[in-house]
Amino acid sequence: MSLGQHLLELRKRLFISAIAVVVLSIAGWFVQDYVLQAIREPIAILAGHDRSASLNFTNISEAFDVRLQITVTIGVVAASPVWLYQILAFLVPGLTSKEKRYTFGFLFSAIPLFLIGCAAGWFVFPHIVSVLGSFVPKQDSSLIGAKDYLGFVLKLVLAVGVAFVLPVFLVLLNFIGLISGISIIRSWRWAILLIFVFCALATPSADISSMFLLAAPMIVLYLAAAAISILHDRSVAKRADKLLDDLGDTAKA
Repeated sequence: MSLGQHLLELRKRLFISAIAVVVLSIAGWFVQDYVLQAIREPIAILAGHDRSASLNFTNISEAFDVRLQITVTIGVVAASPVWLYQILAFLVPGLTSKEKRYTFGFLFSAIPLFLIGCAAGWFVFPHIVSVLGSFVPKQDSSLIGAKDYLGFVLKLVLAVGVAFVLPVFLVLLNFIGLISGISIIRSWRWAILLIFVFCALATPSADISSMFLLAAPMIVLYLAAAAISILHDRSVAKRADKLLDDLGDTAKA
């Protein structure tokens, strides 16, 4: 495919993904109120600990903006099977028929990992709010801006979801022969450093426990990707040795 054809293919995939997000965002509008109630629960818990805490809307349009932000995030998460498939569909034209088989394994692994990552981000955010809110003196009020608060929570959920999918990309690149399992495991120091940097950026610096809660499963997924890649490389090497032995026996005969 030429560069122009690649750009047209990319536009097609982006358009399909955008349509899926929009359609599911419309459906998400009908449940966004329940999500908003769940997101504000940590603030209600703070308010019950002998301190004043409330979610505040600072301008007339902020309430609508917050609900729209929640709706779009619901659409992105719900449409993840579609846009993850579109990523694969964009890559498939460059793969051989043998390599295309690996994309199905990627898809069935990437979708649950993305959802698990979103769930992990959702799990840690109340703990983050609780830790940071505890620094407010009891005699003072905690006036939390709704847009900033919702933006932090929703970006955390999506960022962790995407981070959980990245090890699957490593396995896919290994299966199509672009990187080796040994190179993945040899880079473990850099990988762990990047994971902790990401977690430190995704969580406030004052909340060390949440950073480790996010980093632990990501490190496990990285090591699992390295192990799978090494096992695959050994399997490929064994098949290659067997083929050479068979060719040698044929030549002798």
